[in-house]
Amino acid sequence: MAEYLSPGVYVEEVPGASKPIEAVGTSTVGFIGECRKGPVNQIVFCPNWSTYVKSFGDFADSDFLAHAVYGFFNNGGARCFVLNVGAGEADKRPARFIGFDKGPGERAGLHAFEEVDEINIVCAPGQTDPAIQDAVLTHCEKMRYRFAILDAPETIESGGVDKLGKPRDSKYGAYYFPWIEVYDPQKGNIFVPPSGHMAGIFARSDSERGVHKAPANEIVRGALGLKYNITKGEQDLLNPKGINCIREFPNRGIRVWGARTISSDPEWRYVNVRRLFNMVEQSIENGTQWVVFEPNDQKLWKRVSRNITAFLLRVWRDGALFGETPEQAFYVKCDGETNPPEVIDAGQMVCEIGMCPTKPAEFVIFRIGQMPTGGDVGE
Repeated sequence: MAEYLSPGVYVEEVPGASKPIEAVGTSTVGFIGECRKGPVNQIVFCPNWSTYVKSFGDFADSDFLAHAVYGFFNNGGARCFVLNVGAGEADKRPARFIGFDKGPGERAGLHAFEEVDEINIVCAPGQTDPAIQDAVLTHCEKMRYRFAILDAPETIESGGVDKLGKPRDSKYGAYYFPWIEVYDPQKGNIFVPPSGHMAGIFARSDSERGVHKAPANEIVRGALGLKYNITKGEQDLLNPKGINCIREFPNRGIRVWGARTISSDPEWRYVNVRRLFNMVEQSIENGTQWVVFEPNDQKLWKRVSRNITAFLLRVWRDGALFGETPEQAFYVKCDGETNPPEVIDAGQMVCEIGMCPTKPAEFVIFRIGQMPTGGDVGE
């Protein structure tokens, strides 16, 4: 408390009881790829396509990276960080992407992205080597609040689509097939990996509807065709495996027609569920840093519960949580039960949170039957 040693009027600033939690961004992308121009293993922030061109050149200077970044901005993306691992021998490609970590300022490859907190999505356009895809997934799992968009191979080597493999099991990534046809100013129509365009669709869906909306049933801007035209029967084989298809529909254009992760865990089956939890968890972590070193008592527990409840109430009102009332959609518990004496003595404060996320209507079923002749509907 302040000392008052002489008569007078004193003005004090009293901290508010509530410290609002702000939602973090969800659609800033980290692109990592090979380019024959521009800085190597130096992260460059690109808020638009022209900034990318100034640093790394245009479509002629890379095989996949430029088209991926262009597709990102063309489909609604707004912010990305680009890392060029350089061009070199193909047997050394995984090592360039995985990189190394020698401490601050001495990181290369995916390890360099660890220094950029703003990244939410990671793409390695066109890289289908299992070692590189595993490294991207491992990076996202390690960083906790990142999601990987992975590309299927351009060509199915043998057999039909039922032989198409996929990356290892992970709830932090999604896998898209097939490659899309786009226009290249020098080469004409070519096929490019879909991850950059998908990252743009993620950003567009987040902006228009929210991160809780599955980034599917969306038009792929700039796509002129597909490497393979997938039938419903073929997608019946791929969808249960977590392979998201991009399909062309008559009069409806080329659309993303899948919204699953590559996880075998039913709780984390859908892309939007994983990314919603990423956003909520990171927002709460960032918004409750003031709690550290505060007196661990009932007053603190009530303040924490009130702030998190207010944040989740906004999330529920945005349509991200399932339930007619807030009580059905989420709960926040921070009291003596979650913080017994032994927890307090260990210097810990535990707050338990439960959420019921909305899930996409992946299978829409209309049951249609005949009405009895001459009878009322209710008979």
